[in-house]
Amino acid sequence: MSAPGKKYTEAAAKISRDKFYSVPEAVDLVKKAGYAKFNETVDVAVRLGVDPRHADQVVRGTVVLPHGTGKTVRVLVITQGDKVKEAEAAGADFVGIEYIQKLKEGWLDCDVIVATPDVMGQFGALGRVLGPRGLMPNPKAGTVTMDVTKAVREIKAGKIEFRVDKTGNVHAPIGKIAFTPTQLAENLQAFLDTIVRSKPAAAKGTYLRSATVSSTMGPGVRLELGGYR
Repeated sequence: MSAPGKKYTEAAAKISRDKFYSVPEAVDLVKKAGYAKFNETVDVAVRLGVDPRHADQVVRGTVVLPHGTGKTVRVLVITQGDKVKEAEAAGADFVGIEYIQKLKEGWLDCDVIVATPDVMGQFGALGRVLGPRGLMPNPKAGTVTMDVTKAVREIKAGKIEFRVDKTGNVHAPIGKIAFTPTQLAENLQAFLDTIVRSKPAAAKGTYLRSATVSSTMGPGVRLELGGYR
């Protein structure tokens, strides 16, 4: 493993490895430690006290970030009939039942897929293609619904989906480094609040074990979680 670069080392020197920071302090440090020449994504990584091997301890859900992610999200709505015009009016980028065939042919130029329940039976083997990419519509994520207007508008406004991985960690984007500290703090707060509300009844002991905020290229900043445990 190569040694950290000079810019990373200088950025890391601004952050104490022995200290845990409040949400406002953490996002402020992430911004100050940013050094890349592009608008880095700011991410949060949370380690949870759950065992994802048990179905009753899987943590997953969605949250609408107050200030969005800073990313333009391309939404595909697969539906038919009157719902086509509804999806178009809501701001969907791609709409129509014909996209099922396009997906089978390898078309994947979208970030989120919403589908109405009446067309889900036509997806067939697409789960093997869409599942690993996180694109398969799912009722729990609100992407299989008859209310396509609400689904599209929430996604466009900054709705993100999260799911604990097999090691007990949850990762999510909370904005861009160009966001103001207040915008990042409010997005992070909304995410943490949602994670807490998603605690499985079967989870025992300390639920939120650790959390770190960082930009794409920058060092991690550890969060103080005393008020959440």
